[in-house]
Amino acid sequence: MISKYKVRPWQASALKSFETKIHNGESSNFLCVATPGAGKTTFALVCARQLLSKQLVKKVIIIVPSAHLKEQWADAGADLGILFDTNIKELSDDSFGVIATYQGVAANPKAFSQISENSLVILDEIHHAGDDKTWGDALRIAFTKSDIRLLLSGTPFRSDVNTIPFVTYKNDELQVDYEYGYADALRDGGVVRPINFTRLDGHMEWIDTDGE
Repeated sequence: MISKYKVRPWQASALKSFETKIHNGESSNFLCVATPGAGKTTFALVCARQLLSKQLVKKVIIIVPSAHLKEQWADAGADLGILFDTNIKELSDDSFGVIATYQGVAANPKAFSQISENSLVILDEIHHAGDDKTWGDALRIAFTKSDIRLLLSGTPFRSDVNTIPFVTYKNDELQVDYEYGYADALRDGGVVRPINFTRLDGHMEWIDTDGE
């Protein structure tokens, strides 16, 4: 499998952390939090490719929040030499796995449970799922038997009190295995653009930290 991507330093560092935790058997879950635009998709696919090449998993199952992201992940996978089906009903022996939506899992979690053994499950934007929500309940039914679960998020929190499936909490605080923030991306350069607020015309008001 040939990669068209150049792995960024943070991705290489995160990959090392992922390999250390998974290979040491510390946990089946790995939560990577990276600022939007940093390259979470590429990181996850490189993890998948290594596990597949070492035959540590037989299939890769990717779950995304919306249908259009299925095609984006499939295209990114193809660029890395990893071919995915985008419909579980059409899952073939020639593909490396399947890409589905959280809605699709919620509609038939038992179907995913049947193929989740000996697999890597990548849960993109995992913060969308809460434990006592439909998606969260379905994820636990579908992927409790999977060997490894790679959780991705740019914003790993919820506006309600629900915990996120497969995420470790300590004293009610979410535990992150690897974090790459916006400040890190700016410091590295060439990863994300700086945010600029340019005034074109008009009057602008704001409240500073002292409340004035």
